[in-house]
Amino acid sequence: MPLTAYDLTGRTAIVTGAASGIGRATAVLLAEAGATVHCADLDGEGARATAAAIADAGGSARPHHLDVTRRDQIAAAVDAARRHTGRLDVMANIAGIMHTSTVLETADADLDRVWNTNFKGVLYGCQEAARAMIAAGTGGSIVTMASGAIDTGAPGLLCYGAAKAAVVQLTRTLAGEVGRHGIRVNAIAPGWVRTAMTDRHTAEARRQAEEPMSRRSPLGRVGEPEDIAHAVLHLASDASSFTTGQILRPNGGVAMPW
Repeated sequence: MPLTAYDLTGRTAIVTGAASGIGRATAVLLAEAGATVHCADLDGEGARATAAAIADAGGSARPHHLDVTRRDQIAAAVDAARRHTGRLDVMANIAGIMHTSTVLETADADLDRVWNTNFKGVLYGCQEAARAMIAAGTGGSIVTMASGAIDTGAPGLLCYGAAKAAVVQLTRTLAGEVGRHGIRVNAIAPGWVRTAMTDRHTAEARRQAEEPMSRRSPLGRVGEPEDIAHAVLHLASDASSFTTGQILRPNGGVAMPW
């Protein structure tokens, strides 16, 4: 397949969680591929910094201060993207949060907070993007962010893992519903990736967490945000034009489900 299959010139993308980590790496890479990228994040300053970095590199980007738990704010960002370029081609739902507690210690407030961001925030992004893409009649690609936690019971990660498993079900269901409109919907389930989310540990705690992950990986390392960004680019581009309802697992081989 020619490399032009990865060319996003003339296309418009929204990336949530664009202020840092996987979201920032994705926004930068999609812009490098030619897309106009709307960088959305609850961290407004971070979103503006990502958009500025893209512009400084010669790309096209606009920042949005956005709370994914607010459907009205997502709808406004989708509308702004369409008014800016006249189209929406890619919706990358990457924003997410982490909470650690055992099942017996999990409080309603913690469950609701993670669920509202990691599942409902993705649901709203999918709904608003799909509506816009259907109305335009030009198809598109919606990418959701699941996690390696969907493949195993991870102690302490009930809220996070349950929400990410729900994202997988959302992805598959929506793919079956909007495929006839030329809209593809796929999920990415990363393994351990060095981001601000995993950097919440001290340096020593991070080393202790990463070492067993690296040993379990046939590649002998943990992931970087750019590893996941390339997976998003693949799913966003014409290179994956025959792919929908799938779960892509860039995890270094740590998990190999049938």
